[in-house]
Amino acid sequence: MVVKTKLFGEIDVAEDKIIRFPNGIIGFPGLQKFLLIYDSEKEDGNISWLQSLDEPAFAMPVVDPLLLIPDYDPHVEDELLAVIGDIKQEDMLVLVTLTVPTDITKMTANLKGPIVINAGNQTACQLIIEDDDYAVRHPIYELLKSRKGE
Repeated sequence: MVVKTKLFGEIDVAEDKIIRFPNGIIGFPGLQKFLLIYDSEKEDGNISWLQSLDEPAFAMPVVDPLLLIPDYDPHVEDELLAVIGDIKQEDMLVLVTLTVPTDITKMTANLKGPIVINAGNQTACQLIIEDDDYAVRHPIYELLKSRKGE
């Protein structure tokens, strides 16, 4: 199917690439179908976009938290993941959302609200982590800048 988006124009979406959030995402329970869009022109592939298929103007930048904090490992109760079905470790994809304000040096990652995707069945959920070790607005600009130079 072809989907119109605000940021990416018209894109062709294969049914098996649609990620379903049965409970929506935090703050947007009605947004339940998404597509993960990678920038194929960038070799590092660090930042991707979670594009809503329910609302063309809604897309969130996301990143693998392990690229930011190599030991990112919040404690998550199994029942919180029940909505995405049985998940094998190799099928689990964890992403965190980014906030990119006008002043890009103030860019942050939400480490307290990770998105967990079960690639085995293309089902996902967003969690709220109770662990105080992780922040909602974790500064990442300097980290990304230093990694780009490596």
